[in-house]
Amino acid sequence: MRWRLALVSSGLTLIILLLFGGLIGKIATDRISDDFNGEVKSAGQILAGQFQIVYDPFTGRSEAREGPQLNAFVLPDDASARVYDVQEHLKTSNRNAAALGPLQPGLTDYHGMRVVTEPILDGNGAVSGYVQYGRSLEHVEGTISRVWLLILGGILVGTLLAVVAGVAIARRAMRPIASLTSTAREIATTRDPSRQMPKPAEDDEVGELARTLEEMLRALDAARTEREGAMQKQREFVADASHELRTPLTSVLANLELLQASLDGTGQVEDREIVDSALRSSKRMGRLIGDLLLLARADAGRLTAHSRLDLAEVAGEAAAEVAPLMGDRRLVVENERPLRVQGSRDELHRLVLNLLDNAIRHTPAEACVELTLSEEDGQAIVEVADDGPGIPAEMREQIFDRFVRGSGPADTARGTGTGLGLAIVSAVAESHGGSVEAAESASGGARFIARIPLATTSQPTAKPLKAL
Repeated sequence: MRWRLALVSSGLTLIILLLFGGLIGKIATDRISDDFNGEVKSAGQILAGQFQIVYDPFTGRSEAREGPQLNAFVLPDDASARVYDVQEHLKTSNRNAAALGPLQPGLTDYHGMRVVTEPILDGNGAVSGYVQYGRSLEHVEGTISRVWLLILGGILVGTLLAVVAGVAIARRAMRPIASLTSTAREIATTRDPSRQMPKPAEDDEVGELARTLEEMLRALDAARTEREGAMQKQREFVADASHELRTPLTSVLANLELLQASLDGTGQVEDREIVDSALRSSKRMGRLIGDLLLLARADAGRLTAHSRLDLAEVAGEAAAEVAPLMGDRRLVVENERPLRVQGSRDELHRLVLNLLDNAIRHTPAEACVELTLSEEDGQAIVEVADDGPGIPAEMREQIFDRFVRGSGPADTARGTGTGLGLAIVSAVAESHGGSVEAAESASGGARFIARIPLATTSQPTAKPLKAL
């Protein structure tokens, strides 16, 4: 900005100097030319007044009678003078006189000479001859060139000074704006709108801008505080509601399971189907409430108890839990050794369970789901791969967002997911200091890799569950 301001002001200065310099140069050169022409014409008239042309009637010849000799007459070094009779015959000239061209009235130019022709009058006022006087244009043209060079040099120096002054003035004028920009950048980096904008010393447009930005920051800070308060109340409500719903839902599930057991072996097929449907819906509601409770804890940043455990054992328990859901699919578990980590058993169990459940729902019949446990660079690796349709490349960044579903043509349980499973996986992995990423399996399906740091003696026993 400062350079643009300096260039604009310098450009305007250059235009003004060019116009002013052109006007001054034109006036000066015209004055020099007029003075030179006046000197040439005056000298020609003086010489014409000092000569007479006398005609001899017997011989028919004429001769020039003069006062002082031309060579003795005071002439500039670059001047020449020639005297002609009325028949334009040359009668006399100064020594080394240059050719001045044909006789023409008034001022003319001939081979770099400014020439004037003046008549010689006899006693009766009749023209008896002519004086031709000329001076070289070299000196006057050199003077004019020097004038233009001086004007051009003045324009360049003036423009350069305008650039320097423009930069200095622009820098001084932009200093308060630079301070505002620096503070705004720091606020954007630290996300701390409570910081105050610097107040310029002058009460001008920049000061008005600073006050407006300050008012905007205060309004944004108040809006953020209000929004965070509302979000906190919402999170607390969801957490409390999810927690309170678990007890009556557990009672409903227990009663439905007892009712299902009492109907087994009876001929009441329609009643059993109704109970089975209610039991499936209740279990799905239980999973949804569990997911909401876990995410509500993540949003609230609540601490969860961490202890040293074997992640391979937890993964094995999760694999055993989903085994009845595999149907015609195959579940392959590859495990090298125990993987000691510091974490929450329930949360890590949910991480593996959600990855396996996601793979089962997107894997066609008679296909394979692979669960691989390994160790790499001080981290426990949990990898789940399937033979399903895979994840489009444009969805891999947002697949871990809440309520994002990647149902494909092989989805065997389309519509049964909540869209929270992978979001919970990401929250659990990050709360344990790890990460999760989506990739493509060898068969073109989906592959999820979760990394959890292995246990060390310096790890804390509790860590907040991070919000997504």
